[in-house]
Amino acid sequence: MKDVVIVGGGIAGLAAGWRLRHWDTLLLESEGRVGGRIRSERRGPYWLNWGGHVYAGGDSATSWLLSSTGVDAVPVPGSLAGLSMNGKLLLKGRVESYPFRIPMPMSARVGMVKAGARVAVQVARYARIVQRRSGEDAAQHQQRIYGFMNDRSFKDFIGGLPEDAEALFKPTVTRSAADIDQLSAGAGVGYFSLVWNIGGGLSQSILGGPSTLTESIAAALSDRVRLNATVDEIVHKSDSVVVRYRQGGVEQEVEARCVVLATPATVSHRVAVDLDPYVREALSKIVYGPYVSAAFLSNETGRQVWDDAYGIATPKRSFAVALNMSNVVHGYERERRPGSSIMTFSPGSLARELLEHDDEKIRRIYLDDLDQVLPGFADHVVEAEVQRWPTGAPYCFPGRGQLQQTLTRRSGRVFLAGDYLGTFYTETAIRTGLSAAQEAQSLLATELQTAGQSLAPAPATP
Repeated sequence: MKDVVIVGGGIAGLAAGWRLRHWDTLLLESEGRVGGRIRSERRGPYWLNWGGHVYAGGDSATSWLLSSTGVDAVPVPGSLAGLSMNGKLLLKGRVESYPFRIPMPMSARVGMVKAGARVAVQVARYARIVQRRSGEDAAQHQQRIYGFMNDRSFKDFIGGLPEDAEALFKPTVTRSAADIDQLSAGAGVGYFSLVWNIGGGLSQSILGGPSTLTESIAAALSDRVRLNATVDEIVHKSDSVVVRYRQGGVEQEVEARCVVLATPATVSHRVAVDLDPYVREALSKIVYGPYVSAAFLSNETGRQVWDDAYGIATPKRSFAVALNMSNVVHGYERERRPGSSIMTFSPGSLARELLEHDDEKIRRIYLDDLDQVLPGFADHVVEAEVQRWPTGAPYCFPGRGQLQQTLTRRSGRVFLAGDYLGTFYTETAIRTGLSAAQEAQSLLATELQTAGQSLAPAPATP
């Protein structure tokens, strides 16, 4: 019997595996690689990237995991929030000033100013909400964040706007993989808080690409990781859990003292058949939005206009944002190396439109738009690959906060982990993976102690 079976080889499952590496564990991953929605590949000094790209710093679970595994991260240099719209590219200056510097009709500018003022007021409120209070635990903190403006959508909050004004809001809000009429108002405000103060949030880049972290953990776990292992069912016994899975067309099962279930909520709901029924029902209500991304490698020489930019919002394009993955290299070097690595990201309705096309058509659409945003870039592209994420990311919809208390309820010997359990993206995935591992470790330690006491010789009778 195993001590722990970890189901899911994304960052949540890998974080759990790392914390439990001194126990007898097995990690089952349905895909042919680990990492989940973290995927990057090295190309010389650069890396192509299709998933998560910036990470939490400071006193975070992400920082702990990076430090513990010996994986290096650095602050992203240069401009973190550029904008390209209506033929104008802005890479410097305060983000709040951009609407006044982009060509647009006066009606759109007025609408943007009014809506922006309402957002700014709520961003100030959100900054207070997100601060941890004295004596408050992580669950209470997260519940309060979910409850912030969770009664309506962001679209309802900002109201009807002229086309250009609404277009300016979309790249920031839709990064969640939800459209503005799907995302809660509070979550949308939270994204603006992050963008306007990105240095205080997600601002770290993993050297060598994000997969350096996931692959390093997998390498350390070695033969404890089984790829292409699709879990069909997880069932409790009296003092253990049975996990039934398929690998190479062969049905197998493994028994463990407990399970860390680190799969998307949709999968967790399906396979954990005897979870607390209220927890299973809450899992079934989590909603995921799609996204499509692509990675481009180029061979241009000499400095380029995009060298000092990291993220460029691109309203009214096929992608919501263009991300300069090579910025981390160019930002820290003395002499500019040839080439760049650019990632495009299309969430929500943009993704749904692209998913109707084959990869070659998506590449052409992206390159046409990239050449408008970064003039001349398309002429130097030497490699391009599209990644489809039909179940891209969970998002906070109106009413989502009501599920949180149920989702975090302990349910037997199966401990849940994943980014759907909070509002801090990859940080949530890592933190919940570590927390689930800690719960498993506590259970194992208690049972070992109890077993040791029961096996100890009885005291001599006087």
